[in-house]
Amino acid sequence: MSLSLPPGFLWGAATAAAQIEGASHEDGKLDSIWDHFARTPGNIANGDNLDPAVDHYHRMPEDVALMRELDLDSYRFSVSWARVKPADGAPNPLGLDFYSRLVDELLENGILPWLTLYHWDLPQAVQETGGWANRDTAKRFLDYAVVVHEALGDRVTHWTTFNEPFCSAYLGYASGEHAPGLQEPRSALAALHHQHLAHGLAVKELRARGVRELGITLNLTNAIPNDPTDAVDVDAARRIDALWNRAFLDPMFRGSYPADLMRDVAALDFEGLIHDDDLDTIAQPLDFLGVNYYHDDNVSGHPLPAGTPGGMRPTDKQGSSPFVESEFVTFPPRDLPVTGMGWEINAPGLRTLLVRLGEEYPGLPPMYVTENGSAWDDVVAEDSGVHDVERVAYLESHVRAVADAIDDGADVRGYFAWSLLDNFEWAWGYEKRFGVIRVDYDTQVRTIKDSGHTLARLIEGSRSVAP
Repeated sequence: MSLSLPPGFLWGAATAAAQIEGASHEDGKLDSIWDHFARTPGNIANGDNLDPAVDHYHRMPEDVALMRELDLDSYRFSVSWARVKPADGAPNPLGLDFYSRLVDELLENGILPWLTLYHWDLPQAVQETGGWANRDTAKRFLDYAVVVHEALGDRVTHWTTFNEPFCSAYLGYASGEHAPGLQEPRSALAALHHQHLAHGLAVKELRARGVRELGITLNLTNAIPNDPTDAVDVDAARRIDALWNRAFLDPMFRGSYPADLMRDVAALDFEGLIHDDDLDTIAQPLDFLGVNYYHDDNVSGHPLPAGTPGGMRPTDKQGSSPFVESEFVTFPPRDLPVTGMGWEINAPGLRTLLVRLGEEYPGLPPMYVTENGSAWDDVVAEDSGVHDVERVAYLESHVRAVADAIDDGADVRGYFAWSLLDNFEWAWGYEKRFGVIRVDYDTQVRTIKDSGHTLARLIEGSRSVAP
C-alpha cells in the first residue's frame, strides 16, 4: 500500500498512563478516581482493576524498544496527575522521575515525546473536593501543569492539555459509565466547562513559559440523521453534534458555546456556570488539534425496536438524553461491519470529518489524528503470531482515509494508532484488546501483531514515496 503524504508527516502510537502503567500505589502514587472506581463491584468488567495493567512502570525501556522496532516517529503518552501530585499536595519526586526517564529513553531512541497532561486519572483526593464539578479544580490543574513543565519542559516540545474531555465529563458525571461514576447532568456540564477553563489557563501559562507546540485532543464524530427527511431524526443529530462536537470546538475556536446547545440545556442553567472572561481564557490560540476518531454516529429521535444491538453511548439503555429528559436520542445500526466494541467500521467517515473540520472552522490549526484503532478478539496462532486481519484492514483503510482527506485539502500532519499495547480498557477492563502489540496478561510478554508489522510497513512505505 503506497501513500503520498506531506513531508514530515508524523507517525506514532498512543497510550494512557492509567491503562498501562500499573504500580498504582508504588513510589508515592495514591488513588486516582479510576483506582477508586474499580473497587466498587460491577463498575469494571470481570472485576478488573488498574494494577498491574501491563506493568509499563517497570517495563518502560522494553516498551520503548518496541516503539523503535516499529519505527515510530513519536509516542503519545499521558502523565498521571495522581502519580505526580497524588494528594493535592506537594509534587512527588519519584513520580516525576519516572516520566523524566521515559522522556530520556524516547529521545535516546529518536522518538518525539508527545505529552498529554490529562487522560482521565484525576487524583481521588481532588475528586473528594468536588472533582471537575468544582471550579477550583481548574486552578489545581494549572498548578499540576506547571509542576510537570518544570520537570520536563527542557525536553518535551509537544504538549496536549486534555484527552477527550467529552468522556471525562459526560461518561464520568452524567451516565456514570466512567469514573467517578456519577449521574448528575448539571455536574457533567460543570465538568465540561471547568475542563475547558483549565485548558485555557494551562495553555496561557505554558505559552508564557516558552512552549511552542500546544494543543488539545477531542473525540469527534459525524452525527448523521437516520432518516434525513425526518425532522425528528434531523434534530436529534443536531443535538448530538452540539453536545459531542460543537460544545468543545466552538468555545476553543470561536470563543462561544453554540446557541442551540445553550437552549438545549437551559433547564440545567449551564449559563450560570460561565463567569465573565471565561471564554476569553478558553479561546487561547493553539498550534494543533488532536482528533480521535473511531466511528460515525447514526442518530434518531425515535425509539429503537426491542432487541436492537448498539455500542457504547453516553445515554441510558432506553436512549433518553442524560441532559434533556424529554428528548429521545437513539443510534440505529446501519448495514456496516462492526468491531469487537460493536462500533461500525466506516473509514470514509474519517475523511469526511477531517475535511469538514477544516471547512467549518476557518483558521483551524493543523490536525493530527491522535487516536484511531479497533478492538478484536485476538487469537494467538500455532506459530505464536497474532494474525489480526480485521485490525490490519481497519488500519489500512483509515490511513488511506487520512491520505484522501489531505488530498481534499485537510491540513493533517500526523497519525497515531490506538493503541501501542493491549491494556486496561476502562469499564471494559482487560476484555477488549486495541493494541498493535499483544500483551499476555499472565506473563506480561509482548508480541507484535500483524497490525503492528503493517503499521511499520506503512511508515516505511510513506517515507519512500515522493510527495
